[in-house]
Amino acid sequence: MNNKAAQFELDETDTKILTILAKDARMSYADMGKKLFMSQGAIHARVKKLMDAKLIKAISAELDYSLLGFGVTAFLGIYLEKSNMYEFVKTELMKIPEIIDAHYTTGTYSIFAKVICKDTEHLRDILSQKLQTINGIQRTETFISLEETLARPLFLTKMD
Repeated sequence: MNNKAAQFELDETDTKILTILAKDARMSYADMGKKLFMSQGAIHARVKKLMDAKLIKAISAELDYSLLGFGVTAFLGIYLEKSNMYEFVKTELMKIPEIIDAHYTTGTYSIFAKVICKDTEHLRDILSQKLQTINGIQRTETFISLEETLARPLFLTKMD
């Protein structure tokens, strides 16, 4: 954990702010302030403090990729030739924009990644022309998602 984050002590208000942002990052500081009985300036200062402590990585929009023409979501189990190839492979994976999430894991796969594609032909091109040409990748297994069952943030506190 980051040293600043390790030294930062969350209070109940910080936890509520994080929960509100996790539910709706578009909520204005003024509306958060009303909900928490604080001024807009106090909320702004708290959010800045949380960002400086690296507890908030980013505030972003959740896109509906299918409406943007990316109708296939797949998960890739990536086997490395050797575990010491991880750093190189990680750097190469970051160059593939369709890979939106990747985790270094224990168990069967060295890396488990999520990829968003226009269609199965696009997925095949990513696998054959980009992913499987990376030195250090021994092989991959692909799992096409039929439906996203659940996608949510972890709420740190119960809010009314």
